[in-house]
Amino acid sequence: MLKLIIGDRNFSSWSLRPWLAIKQAGLPFEETLIPLRSATTKAEILKYSPSGKVPCLIDGETVVWDSLAICEYLAEKASSLWPSERKARAEARSVSAEMHSGFVALRQGMPLDVRASQPFLQPSVEVAADIARIVAIWESCRQRYGRKGPFLFGHFTIADAMYAPVAWRFLTYHVDLPEASRKWVETMVALPAMQEWRNGAVAEAD
Repeated sequence: MLKLIIGDRNFSSWSLRPWLAIKQAGLPFEETLIPLRSATTKAEILKYSPSGKVPCLIDGETVVWDSLAICEYLAEKASSLWPSERKARAEARSVSAEMHSGFVALRQGMPLDVRASQPFLQPSVEVAADIARIVAIWESCRQRYGRKGPFLFGHFTIADAMYAPVAWRFLTYHVDLPEASRKWVETMVALPAMQEWRNGAVAEAD
């Protein structure tokens, strides 16, 4: 059985991405959670992940680390995780890679904190630019693929998983969104898997 090593649900945006993908794909897996803010964190993660970071996926003798690499590996087991049409699939990969490698200002200025509510944060110019770019991606995808379903490319794909932590961020920091983007966020957070993730984040505090 697949084994996924993750960090704290409240803070580990990178862990959420493949965890959500594997849940939505319906693939059976075991989960190991390693708290990220302890003296033994690095040593515990290194038992599984050669990078010393989470997430990490173990499939028998195969070890896959890095969120996007894990998602790509999962897509080989569940083809529905990418759009079936080549052009849409290429775009979904592009926006996923852009999320993976970019938006540094957003990550730093609006860190993931699922449990928090901070409506009065004033974003910097750099963070505002990242928000605008993300909204442009969401609005474009929903305009062109909305007739196929409620997700970025109609049905749930890795692109949705890659932007899932941003949905939580925008809720935490009360970011105003245009209608299509707001409805996508509402669709995402209503997913049973996303509610399970949030409940886990709350339980960590308890």
